[in-house]
Amino acid sequence: MSNVDRTNVVDSRFEMIGIVDSDHKISARPSISYWKDARIRLVKNKVAMFGLIIIVATIIMSLIGPWLTPYSYNQTNLMNINAPVSSEHWFGTDTLGRDLWARIWMGARVSLAVGIVGAILPSLLGMVIGGISGYFGGKVDMILMRITDIGMCVPQLIYVILIMIYFGSGPIPIIMAFAITGWMGSARNIRGLVLQLKEREFILASKALGASSMRLIFKHLIPNTLSILIVSMTMAIPSAIFYEAYLSFIGIGIKPPMSSWGQLVNSGISVFQIYPSQLFIPAALISFIMLSFNLFGDGLRDALDPKLRN
Repeated sequence: MSNVDRTNVVDSRFEMIGIVDSDHKISARPSISYWKDARIRLVKNKVAMFGLIIIVATIIMSLIGPWLTPYSYNQTNLMNINAPVSSEHWFGTDTLGRDLWARIWMGARVSLAVGIVGAILPSLLGMVIGGISGYFGGKVDMILMRITDIGMCVPQLIYVILIMIYFGSGPIPIIMAFAITGWMGSARNIRGLVLQLKEREFILASKALGASSMRLIFKHLIPNTLSILIVSMTMAIPSAIFYEAYLSFIGIGIKPPMSSWGQLVNSGISVFQIYPSQLFIPAALISFIMLSFNLFGDGLRDALDPKLRN
């Protein structure tokens, strides 16, 4: 019996049941990209969306809030000092008669700018250093990681305070201090990921095609670490906001007449027992925005985790 006849006999003994081609096409999962799937899962996370709404609302109010009152954030009125909350002054006035509504939302601009930029810059710097260290390995990796290990022996806040004492106060020195000291943790994380990725098949294929080291690092390795980097940036923002508030609170951060939430807390604590709202309002805003970034960061981490992809 030929092979063709034997195949026909075997096929005649079996009947395909329970499988319909149209049903198979219906049940098949549509193909979507990694980033689209992450966005869908992030939108479904109600807690993360709540945090994002608070963040967006705070950013919008920082832009338009000072323009909703006729008073300037640095306009003093000694005839109306420590005024209570009223229809004229929605958050009252401080010890120099300045409108707290305008000062709080002007301070939100400074605090959010310092927090966001102060988290993004060191993360990008750590991404580059970690990518180079992990890819080249050997002496380059040893030198960079030993510098990182030595730098991480001292708390970051001490470095920031010393740099602020040297460069002076203001938003730019604070951001510079964060950029100089905050890259070490990000560099270690990116370096570990690059060590895993550089032995993958797509890297070996790029090497075989003649790709340069810089192209491999910035075109293939670092883009594959973006999900971890984005999450670390999001989680670093509340820490940067807290550091700015702490530096302003102890008097080496933002100083009057410029306003920030930490500087407002520093001013409000001196009259806390008599006018508690001057302390509670900026302190509550700091707490809410830090909580919102943490909630959004947790949701973003879950959305970008490929292990949780359905």
